[in-house]
Amino acid sequence: MPSNILKLFGKQIRAIRKKRGFSQEELAFRSSLHRTYISDIERGSRNVSLLNIEKLAKALKVKMRELLD
Repeated sequence: MPSNILKLFGKQIRAIRKKRGFSQEELAFRSSLHRTYISDIERGSRNVSLLNIEKLAKALKVKMRELLD
């Protein structure tokens, strides 16, 4: 069962992605990650590395800490 922190992180990614008007495919392209990986993150079923959090932050044009709030 996924940790609550993973679900919260996924909700934050989804909220910022939607605020930017990006599809999962667009975020995947901008972050050089696979679309299914983005989907897994948003569902809280992936434990994301710091390197990938950095990629997501850059793609979403936010600071890494905003993804963790």
